[in-house]
Parts: sequence; C-alpha cells; structure tokens
Amino acid sequence: MRLLVVEDEEGLVSALRSGLGRAGYAVDTAATAAEATEKLAVTEYDLMILDITLPDSDGFTICRAVRRGDLATASGPELRILMLTARSGLTDRVRGLDEGADDYITKPFALVELLARIRALLRRDVTGGSAVLEVGGLYLDSARHVAARDGRELSLTLKEFGVLRYMMSRPGHVVSAEELLEHVWDENTDPFTQSVRVTVGTLRRKLTADGEGPVLETVIGRGYRLRAER
Repeated sequence: MRLLVVEDEEGLVSALRSGLGRAGYAVDTAATAAEATEKLAVTEYDLMILDITLPDSDGFTICRAVRRGDLATASGPELRILMLTARSGLTDRVRGLDEGADDYITKPFALVELLARIRALLRRDVTGGSAVLEVGGLYLDSARHVAARDGRELSLTLKEFGVLRYMMSRPGHVVSAEELLEHVWDENTDPFTQSVRVTVGTLRRKLTADGEGPVLETVIGRGYRLRAER
C-alpha cells in the first residue's frame, strides 16, 4: 500500500519513513501543502497522513478540498485521511473529523498505535474486524507480518508481502504491473524498472510448493491475477 506523509518536521518524517517502510508500506513525503497537492494530483495513494500545521497552509484546508472535490486527486475524494498533529484540543479533533478526516491521532504517539490505525483504515474496503486476510488457502496477517498457504508459512520480503497483500485485497481481479508499482513501490522507484516482474516471479515460486497448483497467474498483456478459489 502506498502512503503520502504530509509533514514538515524532518526528524518525524525520517522516523515515519523508516517505521512505515519496515511495516511494508511504500512511503512518499511532502513538506508543504503545495508539494502535497502536486503529488496527490498524479499519484493514487491508499492513505494520506496529514499534519495540520504546514508552512504554506493547514491540514484542515487540504482535507476539506479533497473531500469536496475542489482538489483534483488521482485517488478521488474518498482518499483515506489520517490527521497526525500536536494539536490535541477537543475543538481541533472535532474540526478535523468534521472536515472529513477518517481518523485523528495526536503527537507524541506510539508507532504501534499508528500502524494499527492505518491497518484499520486500509481494510475498510477489503474486510472487517481484523488485520487478517484469507483467500482460498492463503492467509495473511498484516499486524504480525505473517503469510501462509495451506498452513505452510511463507518467508517473504517486504515487497513480496506488499504485493501479496494488495493482490489478496482484490482476489480474482486482474492487477496491472503499473497498478502494483503505484501501490507497493514509492516515488523513488524507477518507473522502467523490472522490479514488479521479478518480485511477482519470486512470490509465485514461494506460493507454489511441491504438489500445489499455481495461485498467482499472469494474464498476458494485462497483468496478474490471484485465483480466488482453492
């Protein structure tokens, strides 16, 4: 999943990039509202982490513009927004939610709580109740970073885990290489890289052990599909 962190505090940005990256997320950053606006226009993000106090604007304005459709975004007005700010007053929290934020967390915060809130928001259009996805014989727990097929635990890299998580959220659907690049890799990735093809290839091999049929298939000219049936 690809996240945009809109925050101008360099130390916090570095910590978030590191912590979210270790959790398997692709992370882009913006230090100003103007920079965030540019990135939102061209990149489809799964979630935006938004500070309220920015050098050239404020998070309330950005959030309101996204929800009303006044700010053109590749993700559309339903982009999930988590406000992360030092402004902990009740009035600010209520205003943030009223402006359209999906959640609101104050600084200082624990990374484990932030990750839990992110997982909760990202699974809204996938499943409910837990951080676990199950498709056929596949099992994935994004909280514990565990994946398995028919009880056989899989040893996956962060990118392989990210690809599997994205594919399991869309079982039976064809997902293009461009879509995977957009959601699993970050802005520093060469768009002409073969990383998607290589990662899908190694993931497919890990998913297919002796006696097991292929579950991740290539749809020639279109992309990849995770078979939904057992």
